[in-house]
Amino acid sequence: MEKHRSSNKNGVTVPEALTTPVVAECDVLVCGGGPAGVSAALSAARSGARTVLIETHGCLGGIWTAGALCWIIDHENKGGIMREILHRLRAMDCGPGSENRASSAYDVESMKYLLEAMTREARVRVRLHTRVVAALVNDQRRLTHIVTESKSGREAWKAKMFIDATGDGDVAAQAGCRFAVGHPEHGESQPMSLMALLTGIDPELVRPFHNRSNPASQELAKKNLYQYLKKNGCTPSYSAPTLFYIHENLYALMANHEYGFRATNADDVTQATLRARAEIQNIVQSLRRSGGAWSRVALVATAEQIGTREGRRILGRYTLTHEDLTLGRQQPDAICSPTFCVDVHSTNPARGKGYDNAGVIVTPYQIPLRAAQPADVDGLLLAGRCISGDFIAHASYRVTGNAVEMGESIGCYAALCVSPSQTTENLREKEAVRVS
Repeated sequence: MEKHRSSNKNGVTVPEALTTPVVAECDVLVCGGGPAGVSAALSAARSGARTVLIETHGCLGGIWTAGALCWIIDHENKGGIMREILHRLRAMDCGPGSENRASSAYDVESMKYLLEAMTREARVRVRLHTRVVAALVNDQRRLTHIVTESKSGREAWKAKMFIDATGDGDVAAQAGCRFAVGHPEHGESQPMSLMALLTGIDPELVRPFHNRSNPASQELAKKNLYQYLKKNGCTPSYSAPTLFYIHENLYALMANHEYGFRATNADDVTQATLRARAEIQNIVQSLRRSGGAWSRVALVATAEQIGTREGRRILGRYTLTHEDLTLGRQQPDAICSPTFCVDVHSTNPARGKGYDNAGVIVTPYQIPLRAAQPADVDGLLLAGRCISGDFIAHASYRVTGNAVEMGESIGCYAALCVSPSQTTENLREKEAVRVS
């Protein structure tokens, strides 16, 4: 399908023509198996579409699993697939609301298993260990194929509709869509953070540093942990280090900020990950040396994937703004109803190492379908934090509870678009939605 011309660089000869085989055709192809992507694939498949889900890592769940986040934000007002996931985790005694668990905590390995079971039940074709490397757009500016690379080599995939749930908008960018990154004034992005799993901690002995029974005390617990680490010679790069209680003898720790790195640059992501892992080791060792409640603390694992708060924001047919949040704007084509605050983590340590709401108070608002429709390419939809929004709006809707609801709505819409009952005129009308 795809051919490459012969070239010779640094003594390496490239064959005159390499053909990329089309290995599958489907109705809906979802790129990215995180909370948004899994939900989109489930929704599309359950709506009758032949669905393929492609994921870079060796598990589904994205930041939930490969990223070891262990905490679901803004799920309380969500129904549908989000509620189903929570219900099934509770049934396994592995999720929010289960006995002896915090209200928003879940077990990573149980989440991996559950998402795999749900996609299997829905007959979603899942491909792991596979990265999207190119997007092919025809003369009518419609996305027709994506190209991936994996252990199987370079392969092409054809679909009637594609969903970019990569978080960073990788597919949309490869398809030529316009996008924004970082703060509009100085271009800085919110820092990345690497999660860690800890054990060897007695819940009662660390009450001053975490009180799982009273979320309102979390701010004090963060300050206590920061001061304790600082007192013991290890000042974290994040001034509000957080200890999340998961269950029994397992905790998650989020205590680092990696400033000045771009999520869309491989060298940056590499350096951020290496720096963060080294800092986590230093923090854990400092805690153990301090003795007392921390004398037996041990590092179980660091996340495979560093947590990215901010990547590309793809230009859509509607751009969500901070005014939508402050006004609590409702949308005629709503796909998600966020309630989370604006959560801007400091983009520059010289201006602080914590987080704030940038002076914006959120009134529960809605995200429109148009924000998930790229302005530049047809046949492609967005789900998750890469939708169209400004820097401030993104700092509210980017959390995973919202990603799930967006994914579910977009998957259902994609399936509707490819339904045999839809005429060409109806499809064009759906894809031509504009701000009135």
